[in-house]
Amino acid sequence: MDITFDPAKDARNRAKHGVSLALAADIEWDTALSWTDTRQDYGEDRQCGIGYIGLRLFYVVYVDQAEGLRIISLRKATKSEIDRYATS
Repeated sequence: MDITFDPAKDARNRAKHGVSLALAADIEWDTALSWTDTRQDYGEDRQCGIGYIGLRLFYVVYVDQAEGLRIISLRKATKSEIDRYATS
């Protein structure tokens, strides 16, 4: 899976969540749970997802583009997100 991200956004994500956006390349996309983010109008169709990287679930926000995925945010999944994944 080809991914891209803004280097400045990556630096902010690492500072806030302790995770590089580059790690999204390792998400097991075939088993990930994804949905459209409708919380507000972002001016683009953003997707949210929960998927495994190794043995840990992560929460990712991304835009699906013709050339691949543009990653906006990546962090460890919360308990409620883990529960959502488990019950899907």
